[in-house]
Amino acid sequence: MKVAYVFATDMSATYKLGKMILPQLEQGIHGAQVVGMMFFDDNLYVLRQGEPIGERLAKVAKEHNILLMVCDRCAVERGLAEGDFTMCGLGQVKAKGLVEGVVAGCFPQLYAALAGNPPDQVITL
Repeated sequence: MKVAYVFATDMSATYKLGKMILPQLEQGIHGAQVVGMMFFDDNLYVLRQGEPIGERLAKVAKEHNILLMVCDRCAVERGLAEGDFTMCGLGQVKAKGLVEGVVAGCFPQLYAALAGNPPDQVITL
């Protein structure tokens, strides 16, 4: 089974991802193939360069071809992207200061990025 995760609630990236999902992925015992992860609001902060969770996740994502995407508007608001609000949703915002492999986008970009390897389930945490 292929899954995509959406980290939308407070601390879901630091707790659920950092303490449960990521260790399972690193150990090869997660039980599902993860094809993508989308981060909203303050969950973006775990993906800053130098953050332990983000650095570990970037390594796993590269090894397993997992999409890592941050909400473009959330990234602009937090100074983690190049661009402005008029560019949000258009695929024009570029992530900055984040771990290797992270891209910025909105739902149209998420759908397009996952189209070639779609998940069977999307799990919002």
